[in-house]
Amino acid sequence: MIRFRSALPVLALAGLLGLAGCSGGSTAPAPSSPPASRINPLTGQAPSNNPVIAVKIEDTALGRPQVGTNKADIVYVEQVEGGLTRLMAIFNTSLPTVEPVRSVRPSDPELALQFGHIIFVASGGSRPGIAPLDKSPLKAVIADRGAPGFSRDPNRAAPENLRVNLAEVARKVKGPKARSIGLTWSSKMPNGQTRPGRVVKTRVGGTDVDFRWDANTHRYVRIIGGQVQHTADGSVISTPNVVVQFCRVTVYPKDRDVLGNPAQYTHTVGSGRAAVFRDGRRIDGTWSRKSVNEPTILKTDAGAPIPLSPGGAWFVLAATGAPLN
Repeated sequence: MIRFRSALPVLALAGLLGLAGCSGGSTAPAPSSPPASRINPLTGQAPSNNPVIAVKIEDTALGRPQVGTNKADIVYVEQVEGGLTRLMAIFNTSLPTVEPVRSVRPSDPELALQFGHIIFVASGGSRPGIAPLDKSPLKAVIADRGAPGFSRDPNRAAPENLRVNLAEVARKVKGPKARSIGLTWSSKMPNGQTRPGRVVKTRVGGTDVDFRWDANTHRYVRIIGGQVQHTADGSVISTPNVVVQFCRVTVYPKDRDVLGNPAQYTHTVGSGRAAVFRDGRRIDGTWSRKSVNEPTILKTDAGAPIPLSPGGAWFVLAATGAPLN
């Protein structure tokens, strides 16, 4: 585990040789099959040689417009203190500059470790809030400890002005490449029962989380306060898949904000209900994860894997019993 302190899918190769046949006293090898196409297990698209990097990103009005969020392969919306939300964005295909980077929460290592011992980027954290990260094998890249790649945006006020250059982080910190986190990918809708799913409306803590299907782009667009969300460069924040994952959420009293609100711990090991939104349709099922180093498996109620549409996903980590549409 890397600490910076200062003042401040398995490759599937289908090229097995065919058995040689005999004809006229001579032998000739049968032509071999071409190698199967490799895919990125985090997107179902072209693989990347980049390391996997998780970044904690501000998700309140003070942090908008965000920078780089639309370049993430997978994004988690999670509850923090006071009913607010924060993002944990997973980057692999692209390593952009990301802003605003914020602090870690106690449940983040549990969520991130399904990706492996990856690089984890945050501004810092309270002593009890960052303790689980320090005890984990994740490669912590923390701004408050003088880690590389950070700078301040002169056009924003602190603390919402911290940015990180992920390409620079990747050059200076060694991290693993993408591995399977249990997701399956297919451009075809799964067999079985689906129903209309053009709108996603749920709550994480006290915050509404909404997406709307856009048939023109074939993606779900993030909506806040009735408005389509954009990054600072004008790109629409959208995804081909929204997974609402209902989790047990408990109070973490050791970590409190300046107003005394305790952090919330989202348990992503275990099992629960899930709803997958893709192609304008909704597929109900379950999620399960056996341990912190194990993947998260999405299945239909009939027990079949739920494939996601290639291109990445947003996971909305709602509390068990939260409303959905």
